[in-house]
Amino acid sequence: MNHYAGWKNALIVFFLFISTLYALPNIYGSDLAIQITGTGDYDVQERDLKSINETLSENNIDYKSAAIENNNVLIRFSDSKSQLTSKALLRNSLSRNYVVALNLAPSIPQWLSSLGGKAMSLGLDLRGGVHFLLEVDMQAVTSMAVDRYYNELRAALRKDKLYKKIRKEDDNLVVSFKTKELKNEAKKLIKKDLPDLIIAESGEQELELILEISSSAQTAAKAGALQQNITTLRNRVNELGVAEPIIQQQGAERIVVQLPGVQDTARAKEILGAVATIEFRMVDEKNDVQTAVQSGKTPTGSKLYKFKDGRPLLLKTNVITTGENINDASSSMDKNNQPSVSIVLDSSGGRSMLETTKEFLGYRMAVVFIENKVETVIEDGVAVKKRSKTQDIINAATIQGTFSNRFQITGLDSSREATNLALLLRAGSLSAPVEIIEERTIGPSLGADNIQKGLISVLVGFALVLIFMGWRYRVFGLVANLALTINLITIVSILSIIQATLTLPGIAGIVLTVGMAVDANVLIFERIKEELKATKNIQKAISAGYEKALLTIADANITTLIASIVLFSFGTGAIKGFAVTLSIGIITSMFTAIIVSRAVINIIYGGKKIEELAI
Repeated sequence: MNHYAGWKNALIVFFLFISTLYALPNIYGSDLAIQITGTGDYDVQERDLKSINETLSENNIDYKSAAIENNNVLIRFSDSKSQLTSKALLRNSLSRNYVVALNLAPSIPQWLSSLGGKAMSLGLDLRGGVHFLLEVDMQAVTSMAVDRYYNELRAALRKDKLYKKIRKEDDNLVVSFKTKELKNEAKKLIKKDLPDLIIAESGEQELELILEISSSAQTAAKAGALQQNITTLRNRVNELGVAEPIIQQQGAERIVVQLPGVQDTARAKEILGAVATIEFRMVDEKNDVQTAVQSGKTPTGSKLYKFKDGRPLLLKTNVITTGENINDASSSMDKNNQPSVSIVLDSSGGRSMLETTKEFLGYRMAVVFIENKVETVIEDGVAVKKRSKTQDIINAATIQGTFSNRFQITGLDSSREATNLALLLRAGSLSAPVEIIEERTIGPSLGADNIQKGLISVLVGFALVLIFMGWRYRVFGLVANLALTINLITIVSILSIIQATLTLPGIAGIVLTVGMAVDANVLIFERIKEELKATKNIQKAISAGYEKALLTIADANITTLIASIVLFSFGTGAIKGFAVTLSIGIITSMFTAIIVSRAVINIIYGGKKIEELAI
């Protein structure tokens, strides 16, 4: 009685060994580091590492080490000054094939790292950085969908000249016809070729059709816009050089962006929220711009635009190419040492640009920067979304020679503007405007303070529990303390293995599991006391105590586990962090309280004649 088979004890020991091994990386801390990654499919090479070492040595920068790890160059530093100086230096010296990012690199021994040992991943609140909650303007998505179906409807009905006029009313399309026969033919065509458009028979006039976009098509458009925005934001964050960012969907209209290690909030906001693209148009050289301004009428085929300083200019409505045709963009300096953006177009854009420059050699071509914005303002106590669209001419230069897919945009105000424009063009345009509705900045010092306070809370709670259990249950209390220690080690090891992100609420979940782990042992020990009163056989009392308390422990822990799974499934951010550690802690606490503690008790009391039990 009260004896485990040898294989069971061996399995428990093996489990404890593995838990301890994979919890070890967390005691070594982290080094300030710079992570250099190749963009796209490019992998860093040994020659890249050699070049980086030479650059740092030439500039007398002290660093601990530089090595290639997992296709990344990781440079470790002893102080933040060297880290920040090196980042700026390497970003300027390396080509655009690389992304340079600040990082924290765990200082894990090589032997432990080779076994797959990793430190826990720390969340934004423990590491520092910026947090944004972005809301996608779904009304703009609907409007763009209406515009798209408007063009498709015109193209479909134009073939057979079926319609008289098509106009947009709110989110609907109204089609006018000359005869009922043409209306009926159009209805058949729409049902066949445009199934996403639902026909409503209630037009203001008999020869009208009112069309609305189906709910399924609207839902698909909104979901597609949200996913496209997430993809674009990831591209922009990659261009910013942020290591281990978190970009994920929250609900049907919102996106969470967390950038660990980023402290320049203004820069991050500027890049993330920009809904911008560019267009290339020819300047209208035949008509007078002042006449158009004074009369308020623009000539057919032209449209009035303005430079940033307010100067007007007539441009042709025909667009040569847009930002969608840009494959690459990089900031540089032109021959006059002024900031510029070097553009590389795709084949379609290059072909269009070549044809235009051949035809209009000696004429002016303008670059128009287009930006959509949405912001929430309070009017009469009610939050109202205000949408705006700016279309500014960056420059209007004379075409000096023919070119196709490679050229420069000049006339920019600053190097920062050139850098931001190049980044936006490389990463792509957002499919719908976004508004930053929540932002938080957490400094690295605050993150370190959170870690310290969280660690203190765990240790204080742990120590108080140890003292109480040792005083209340004596030898059994000491066994419970051992099981509790193993439980904490196991939680840390599992978090490290699965690389779950530890947050401040996650630490709260660990503290809660400490209490729950003790609760299981308390139930067992109190049950043993009751059995001792009913029988004088100590061995039977121990066995009965563990067996009869099992159902109660399982019932309490499983119900809590179900609640934590629900929290994880429907919660976000901090709630998920709490649910993860709570779920892991519940499972490990049941194992240590029931299996491990019993194994230790069996070693101490099993198979022995005992006169008195220290409990």
